[in-house]
Amino acid sequence: MASGNHCTVTEFFLAGLSEKPELQMPLFFLFIGIYVVTVAGNLGMITLIVLSSHLHNPMYYFLCSLSFIDFCQSTVVTPKMLMGFLTEKNLISYPGCMTQLYFFIIFGTAECCTLAAMAYDRYVAICNPLLYSVTMSYQIYSSLILGVYIFSVFCASLHTGFMIRIWFCKLDVINHYFCDLPSLLKLACSSTYINELLILFFGTLNIFLPILTIITSYIFIIASILRIRSTEGRSKAFSTCSSHILAVVIFFGSLAFMYLKPSSINSMDQGKVSSVFYTIIVPMLNPIIYSLRNKDVSVALKKILERKAFM
Repeated sequence: MASGNHCTVTEFFLAGLSEKPELQMPLFFLFIGIYVVTVAGNLGMITLIVLSSHLHNPMYYFLCSLSFIDFCQSTVVTPKMLMGFLTEKNLISYPGCMTQLYFFIIFGTAECCTLAAMAYDRYVAICNPLLYSVTMSYQIYSSLILGVYIFSVFCASLHTGFMIRIWFCKLDVINHYFCDLPSLLKLACSSTYINELLILFFGTLNIFLPILTIITSYIFIIASILRIRSTEGRSKAFSTCSSHILAVVIFFGSLAFMYLKPSSINSMDQGKVSSVFYTIIVPMLNPIIYSLRNKDVSVALKKILERKAFM
């Protein structure tokens, strides 16, 4: 189509989470509180793992990477969302929107893959403990972590590259609180066929494959745990795994609700509520879940605090 038949959009309006004026300030204080907890929790988890030598093993390196991803994911989305509660029209430039979309996809994809890698790590630790140091050597777990980020950048580059090729109409109001793929595609004037195929393909790849890996890992893990004779041993194994399962259910459940529904029945108002879970709530909950339900983390935190008290 000729470019003269389309207008060039230089900025978008973000509709925000709610358009009701009486809810703007309560929501602002709610989400700024969540963001503070998210930043403190995830940076605290990273610091704790770095400073505690007995946490220097693959399980906690994956957790450290997850905390970094959650911190970045929340920071990509939440500050702009908070601005929307304080301004009448929350504007975002076209380059700013594409940049936000790019980094959102990077960290969203990275979280999916990291949760799968953590499930595999727990499978090896519980089902093949004698081979753990060999199977999860430095070269292997560092390659897994690096591979997660390389694949995430590839996905984001592909999605954003095809999004930049789309023409947008004068209807420049994004019915969302950040620049997300489905909400942007609703404003398109040109064909979005390839973009929708990419969402379906990578959505399936990044949701179903990790879920399949996690379910398979935990079938073997649970079978192995049930064979442990010691009650204390079973309790410790279940405690370590249950926190990961809880994080997985919340994250993938909300993600699947948003991206794996046909666009014909996809309500953006429902989608916005679902998005709150995987962009804002999950990054806040992860460090809380892993710290409260993990004795090693609790012990490391006590040692750090005691060390500070004696200084």
